[in-house]
Amino acid sequence: MRTFFGLTDEYMQNVYEQFFFLQYSGGWSLTEAYNLPVGLRKWFVERLSKQLEDEKKAMEEASKGGKKSQTLNKFNQPRMG
Repeated sequence: MRTFFGLTDEYMQNVYEQFFFLQYSGGWSLTEAYNLPVGLRKWFVERLSKQLEDEKKAMEEASKGGKKSQTLNKFNQPRMG
């Protein structure tokens, strides 16, 4: 159903999902998310999503002992005492 301004329920549901995502995952307030221009809000949602995905991949690699692990040797171990 269209509202007076032509925005569909589906469109508004998507906007509310963006607000929720920015609040829940990014720590934004509703006022901050609401006042962003549409294009900028979309950019932040996409960028935050990419950041969270990158962090998830890094955590998975670290938990598997991925290729970024380091072996201590006499040149890189911490000094004791």
